[in-house]
Amino acid sequence: MKFPTRRVRQPGLITVPPAPEAPRFSGRRPVRAVRRGLSILLWTVPMGLLQAGMLLLPGRPKVVVARLYWASLCRLMGMQVRVIGAPARRLDGRPVVFASNHSSWLDILTLGGILEACFVAKQEVGTWPLVSLIARLGRTVFVSRRAANTLHERDAMRARLDGGDSLILFPEGTSSDGSRVLPFRSVFFSVVEERAGSPRPVVQPVSVVYDQLAGLPTGRASRPVFAWYGDMDLASHFWRLAQHRGLRATVLLHAPLDPAAYPSRKALALAVQQVVADGAATLRQNRPVRVAALAPAPIAEQPAFA
Repeated sequence: MKFPTRRVRQPGLITVPPAPEAPRFSGRRPVRAVRRGLSILLWTVPMGLLQAGMLLLPGRPKVVVARLYWASLCRLMGMQVRVIGAPARRLDGRPVVFASNHSSWLDILTLGGILEACFVAKQEVGTWPLVSLIARLGRTVFVSRRAANTLHERDAMRARLDGGDSLILFPEGTSSDGSRVLPFRSVFFSVVEERAGSPRPVVQPVSVVYDQLAGLPTGRASRPVFAWYGDMDLASHFWRLAQHRGLRATVLLHAPLDPAAYPSRKALALAVQQVVADGAATLRQNRPVRVAALAPAPIAEQPAFA
């Protein structure tokens, strides 16, 4: 290996090549991952006990504790969450259903820390060690996505809305690689169909993009670091991700939509998907978002999907 030499004009002096730079200590990254994992486990124990007690009480305390827990996990992971827009609130007794794209288990931490709502997750999550316990303490609604169970699961979600909760849906039905938004399944929007005796929910589209890694904007090469999809193992994905610093997620909360403004459940799903996909594309390209366009418009003025 050749080293660059520095010319010395004084006669009689020997030119000595500069010493090579010492390599950076790579052991910091595994240590960082271990520290974060232990911190999360240690924080989960007291918060789990607290949440178990809150479940015995009526009202909002159990929702507030769950939100605090998810927000704390984001900080323990070293991830900053940037929020653009504002969460929709219950209006005239109408509950809120948040519909978001889904690319990683980080979506749970990110959205759970800013939205006072319960998640709707696939039934398999209820069988995972430790994760299932945390999900149940967070009052997650589990769905199997089987046609035979559609009506029962829809009624379970409706009961949660009637009880004063909001719901967070991932209508793609699975997670993606983070570079696109998959088609939204209309069956997830059966919960917002009109029914006698209950106010119809409003739907707020949500776009989530992980746009910084090591403090730098993410691109095609770095975005997959966040994505968890296919047959990826949760533990190994956490191990790889937790070694990184400077993580950031941006959540774009769009104006809420009124399901009554759309001719069918399928039309509503397509409209929400388009809003979420457009917002995610804007964030991935690091383009500025027009905040004025995010102000909640009167629900009755939402145009019908053509």
